[in-house]
Amino acid sequence: MSRLWLGRTLRFRITTLATAATLLVLAGLSFLTSLMVSGMLVGAADDELRSVLDRAVAEVRAGRLPVAESDLRPRVLDTAGDPVDGLERPRLDPADLRSLKAGTPVLRLVDDPPRRWVGTVATAADGSQRVVAVGTSLAGYRAAQQRALQWLLVAAVIGAAAAGAATWFAVRSALRPVERLRLAAARLAPGKRLPLPAASDELRSLAGALNALLARRDEATDRLRRFTGDAAHELRSPVASIRVQAEVAVANPDPELSHEVLGEVVRESERLSTLVDGLLTLARSDAGELPAAAPVDVAATARDAAARLVGHEVSVEVHAPGGACWIVAAPAEVDLVLDNLLRNAVRHARAVVVVSVVHSLSTVRLVVDDDGAGLAAEHRERVFDRFYRVQDDRARSSGGSGLGLALVAEVVRRRGGAVGVGESPDGGARFVVRWRAMR
Repeated sequence: MSRLWLGRTLRFRITTLATAATLLVLAGLSFLTSLMVSGMLVGAADDELRSVLDRAVAEVRAGRLPVAESDLRPRVLDTAGDPVDGLERPRLDPADLRSLKAGTPVLRLVDDPPRRWVGTVATAADGSQRVVAVGTSLAGYRAAQQRALQWLLVAAVIGAAAAGAATWFAVRSALRPVERLRLAAARLAPGKRLPLPAASDELRSLAGALNALLARRDEATDRLRRFTGDAAHELRSPVASIRVQAEVAVANPDPELSHEVLGEVVRESERLSTLVDGLLTLARSDAGELPAAAPVDVAATARDAAARLVGHEVSVEVHAPGGACWIVAAPAEVDLVLDNLLRNAVRHARAVVVVSVVHSLSTVRLVVDDDGAGLAAEHRERVFDRFYRVQDDRARSSGGSGLGLALVAEVVRRRGGAVGVGESPDGGARFVVRWRAMR
């Protein structure tokens, strides 16, 4: 049933719900109105009966029996309900008699036609208590109630049908601009945007949101296209080198030359493996995969990363004046950040690389300074883009595949941190990484 309902058009569902709601409301009002009609009939009878009752009570108190007025004849009963006016006992059961003694009107629907009674207790001239009551038949009571209900229900059905028709046309009119927007979106050429309606309404907001979505889609498509092209280019270079070296080894079966070729193949294979690992890491990050986190001491990890670079011509100094600096991240992620930043700094530094780890109440800041040539301002905003390199060449001496800093930015960002680049006090580049401190 739910699937059948959801398979209907929005116009049909809105119209059906509006019609059903209108019908229910009008039907309820019809029943209430029919009850009000009955109440009006009873109220009119009460007004006439009370005026006769007041005069009858005055007669009883004066020691006289009340006389009939037109077709209304007051009755005088004792407190047990037996008549003292010489007439037959009225059709009143004990519950009705108790209500009349209390001054509460009685409506006897069991009688045909229904009969209305009003009454009270009066003290006769001899001091006895008498029940004075006046009743009248409500001819046409049921017929009036039923006829009123029938006509009101007919009016409710007609009103619900009119409301349904009005809702149908109103929804169709309201959805017509949406349909035009859908058709325009279906015919939209790549790179184009939907026209914004002149009115500042919800439709304009929808068109603006769709245009923003299209812009993000085009941006993602362009980024994917560039990423795919750069990845293919990067992968082609080591694969081609391995193939050439293998062909040389096959063509020249010299053991000494084969050993040299195999060494070159190993280096190219390592380069290829590093590139593939970087691509896989970025792909997992784009897919939203996040490794398990644990407390990591950035200061200790920085000292370990610096120790791995011992033997280079450039010295690496680590300063952590605050001692341990804990963050919550995957240990492999922190190793990746430090290895890439330090290797990048060592590659461009002249003599020294300084690593500083500073802890505050809310952040842990890692600063890597080198004394190299520095990074021009026009490159600082794009240096963390994938496959972006300042030198536009693909040689191994240029410093890798252009994925290292992109990986740094990605793994820091997904842990809620930030990364930036500026100028070092020594004239080189300064890379700054901020993580949220562990609390």
